Amino acid sequence: MVAAPRTPCEHRHMARRRFLVEHIRGNAAELRGAEARHLARVLRAEPGQLYELSDGAAVYLAEIAAVEKERVIFRVVEALDVPPAPVRLTLFAAIVKFDRFEWLVEKATELGVAAIVPVNAARSEKGLLEAARKRAERWRRIAHESSQQARRVGPPEIGEPQSLAAAVAVGKGLRYFLDEKPGAPPLLSAIPQGGERRGSDSVALLTGPEGGWTDSERAAAIAAGWTPVSVGPLILRAETAAIGAAGIVTHAWWASQLE
Repeated sequence: MVAAPRTPCEHRHMARRRFLVEHIRGNAAELRGAEARHLARVLRAEPGQLYELSDGAAVYLAEIAAVEKERVIFRVVEALDVPPAPVRLTLFAAIVKFDRFEWLVEKATELGVAAIVPVNAARSEKGLLEAARKRAERWRRIAHESSQQARRVGPPEIGEPQSLAAAVAVGKGLRYFLDEKPGAPPLLSAIPQGGERRGSDSVALLTGPEGGWTDSERAAAIAAGWTPVSVGPLILRAETAAIGAAGIVTHAWWASQLE
């Protein structure tokens, strides 16, 4: 059994390094491989030091019990209170060059996005869809590392690459697609007002490729019930627009929690 939360005390408010672990059993957990080596050799971990651990469902304060060559063993001290995510945001992002898409995965993870789904658009570069299927595991590693840095409870889901038709067929929650065509309303004005936002809300953002949407893609999204929106008058790179939109959504719902 994992220890129950205690009365708040000073060490629970410190910003400690957080690690994601596969599971916690019998008040014990461990890190293996590269992360264990980094903790042992670079951070010079020693028994008795305190870190935070997350198993994807909850967060715990844990003490290092032993440091070995290829693993670090922890003993759980107590469960920690973790605020809920302000909104469940899924980012359907058109595939762009992989160095830029990796940056998108990293920053979307830091912003708290719940899921990232690569989308093949008409103007995505040829060959990227097939190559994207081979990159999924690398993107998951980037998301894992970024989740630890951002002190998330768990990493975002990295979905399998989809066609645009499959992406726009998603029928739940609030759905917006970034449209570079003049006349689209600002994203902030299109989302619900502060008092109408709930932590249980589900939001989907669909962002296009470098060349923008074709007229037929734009028509398909609108026909499927997606709302066209804009993040401003400037011409942004695809990955910048995606992260800007994700930041607007997550900040709006987070601010509503504070009201």
